[in-house]
Parts: sequence; structure tokens; C-alpha cells
Amino acid sequence: MYTDRYTVYTISDLKSRRYISLTTFKRDGTPVSTPVWVVSDDGERLLVWSAAKTWKVRRIRRNPDVLLAPANFRGKERGERVPATARLIDHPGIDALLRRKYGWQKRAIDLFNRSGQAEWATIELSDRRP
Repeated sequence: MYTDRYTVYTISDLKSRRYISLTTFKRDGTPVSTPVWVVSDDGERLLVWSAAKTWKVRRIRRNPDVLLAPANFRGKERGERVPATARLIDHPGIDALLRRKYGWQKRAIDLFNRSGQAEWATIELSDRRP
């Protein structure tokens, strides 16, 4: 039976998803959603890996309030949005976590990016603090 209701997710529920939609906000408040890979190192927080100079990273530096939702690889949201707080952290183990979860896809991206000197950022996503 089809239902238009979504399952309500928590941040810890999203750790097993292959993709999530990360919604950040422009200066004028306009939401911008991006599909991203997600891993968790402790089951409580989520970690996202991105190039350091992307717009999503710049927006997070300015405003740490984000929304998360389960999504497909194209970014189509598959559930209700969950409010969260994002911050940039140094996490040397994120590469291994991503390789374990995404396998050949992560290795292919590493091979493609091998020649570049891109800087990478790790985004920590946690429950929004009141």
C-alpha cells in the first residue's frame, strides 16, 4: 500500500544510509541541498567528506545550522528533514571509514583526485544544540 508519510529519522538513524541530503543556507536564508556520502565513527555523530573550497563548506563556516534527510544519489529526499549542527573538524580516519563503506567508488575518486592538490574538509554533523 502506498503512503505519502515519511519515516521520522534521527541523526543516528542516518548513519547506515548510503546518501543523505545536506541542506545548508545562503546568506539570504535560501536553502541549498546537496547529496553527500555519510559515515559515522561512534554511532552518534555523522561525518561528511568534501573539498574544502566548496560552497557547502563556506556556508557551514558562516552558519552551522543544517538540515539532513535520507536521499538517493541524485539528492531526492526520502524522508523528513532533521535539524542538525555542522562544524568543520580534523579527522584523519575519515578516509578509512569512507573506503570501508563505499569501497571501489571511494578508491575511484581517490585515483581521479590523486594528481590534484585539493584540500579536503571533514564536516561533523550532530544533534542541534538548543
